Amino acid sequence: MENVSKENARFFLKNIIVPNDRSSCKSESSASKEKQSCGGIKIFLGALSFVYFAKALSGSYLKSTITQIERRFDIPSSLVGVIDGSFELGNLLIIILVSYFGAKLHRPKIIGAGCLIMSVGTFFIAMPQFFMGRYRYEILPSSTNSSISISPCLHDKHQIPLSVLERPQAKINAGCVQTVAIIGPIFGFLLGSLCAKLYVDIGFVDLDSITITPKDVQWVGAWWLGYVVAGIISVLAAIPFWFLPKHLSRPESRKDSNTSSEQSKFITEDNREHHKPYTQQLKIVEMAKDFLPSLKNLFGNPVYFLYLCASVIQFNSLIGMVTYKPKYIEQQYGQSSSKTNFVIGMINIPAVAFGIFSGGLIMKKFRINVVGAAKLSLGSSFFGYLLLFTLFAMGCENSDVAGLTVSYEGIKQVSHYEQALFSECNSGCICSENEWDPICGENGITYVSACLAGCKSSNGSGKNAMLRNCSCVEITDSLSRSSSAVIGTCQKGSECANMFLYFLVISVITSYTLSIGGTPGYILLLRCINPQLKSFALGIYTLAIRVLAGIPAPVYFGMSIDNTCLKWGSKRCGGRGACRLYDSNAFRYVYLGLTVVLGTMSIFLSIAVLFILKKRFVPQDENIAATGERGTVLARNSKDNFVTCDHLIQTAYWPDKETRL
Repeated sequence: MENVSKENARFFLKNIIVPNDRSSCKSESSASKEKQSCGGIKIFLGALSFVYFAKALSGSYLKSTITQIERRFDIPSSLVGVIDGSFELGNLLIIILVSYFGAKLHRPKIIGAGCLIMSVGTFFIAMPQFFMGRYRYEILPSSTNSSISISPCLHDKHQIPLSVLERPQAKINAGCVQTVAIIGPIFGFLLGSLCAKLYVDIGFVDLDSITITPKDVQWVGAWWLGYVVAGIISVLAAIPFWFLPKHLSRPESRKDSNTSSEQSKFITEDNREHHKPYTQQLKIVEMAKDFLPSLKNLFGNPVYFLYLCASVIQFNSLIGMVTYKPKYIEQQYGQSSSKTNFVIGMINIPAVAFGIFSGGLIMKKFRINVVGAAKLSLGSSFFGYLLLFTLFAMGCENSDVAGLTVSYEGIKQVSHYEQALFSECNSGCICSENEWDPICGENGITYVSACLAGCKSSNGSGKNAMLRNCSCVEITDSLSRSSSAVIGTCQKGSECANMFLYFLVISVITSYTLSIGGTPGYILLLRCINPQLKSFALGIYTLAIRVLAGIPAPVYFGMSIDNTCLKWGSKRCGGRGACRLYDSNAFRYVYLGLTVVLGTMSIFLSIAVLFILKKRFVPQDENIAATGERGTVLARNSKDNFVTCDHLIQTAYWPDKETRL
């Protein structure tokens, strides 16, 4: 549904001219009309930029809350993937209709309506927080009097672990549009970082009573708060479009322009059409008759079809990787959700923006033709995925968790069996294998609970509680005979912190490298299709990416990640909950492996695209170039779906034209 604004923006811009420079808006003749026209364009571009910002912020914020939603509602990654993919479902019926029929409607109002729909959707996402009650998490039974010692190791069958319910009652120009669209994700992840620091029930519970910290695996941040903010921003973004006219007039200084840019041709044709009487306009029914032939024409174009397939597979790789990147960093390197989102927002997203800018700069600086654009796009993908291979060696080993990744005697071994949680050292305790309230022994090993660690007593309360006389801790630290433990999991070693820094460096370089091919790929898409079908082709392309990549990728990535889980939580109403501990090595191989395999498949399809382009199109004839004509490259192709005009392959002038468009 957020693509309503994106698709109609293209149509709306067909009816306006963005001046090449500021001087065109300051012509001495018709100064007042020029000023009014330029002012209208600036208002539209400003409003459209804000819409792109709101859309990008909402989408990126959803990615940043994946782990928070998983913990809050005790659901597996596969189900979270379904939730993430459902964000794209609104495009199924809307995007094609908007891209095909939207040219005849009031585009600004359609964009405004799309913003309102998007805001309602974000408000709906936050609503479960207010109907599900307060967040519950398990804590160690303890006394508020630190001088009293109690036994976490339960000898009485009538004793059960305490599940705490925290107190439920308590107190310009068109390039500017794309630039703002890149800024949106930065603020989205920064908003996610801020909300992840705030407790989920902030404003409804006494925060002094919370016994866990943002570094705890049971911590859930105020995930819902960001959706409220995003919804408000979307509402504000919709307001200006209800006051804009259906069309903006063409600036006087550009009416006599002889420019052959694609933009001018579109506007000239469109403006002539709008001066016709309404009865001569094409009716929706008449346009519908051309729908299937147009669709057939698009898919009959081998370059468009192969590039579409390559893009779908590549976006499966990228969407899956981006969706679970916060989770990967948290689980692999032991980072908090807040820090993870901050790093992605401040390091990775700017690298992507700089890569996109660099790709466009290279295209314009070296005046690369369509074949060169295909080569640049292919090269960036090849080297980007090649860099991803190095990340396989930049992971951290499993945390030492007794009964799961190490035995109670300290021998490293991965176990998927719940019975491995029980040992002779805790045989005198009546413990639940479903409980997850980890403690860190002085021996550096994490235990699933104080009971399973065989702790006989505890002193203090809340975050400062100290577990003592832990029989399972004692057997692995027999030299010092130490048997105490503290609340929470043991931190990963310093070598893991170093690995995290290496990961960040390679991740930034990879993001930049892959993004360089974004602009050349988009140019290739525009240049391989008939000009009359460009809006429709872009709509089909966007729909395919959303439906065939945006929806399924998070689901099967999540299912694959779930298979690497070592310890599942349990829902209070019964059934399996969210994963508490993953096999780090398996997680790394599955997450990076899926990304690289899909990326490799897309590279082979991109090679096929380049092969067809080289076979069907030849460089511009030197004799024609010598005459001073801008000319076109003739495609020796009998099929009429290949365009043999300057809209397909042009000389050194075409990068400027595409930039203006």
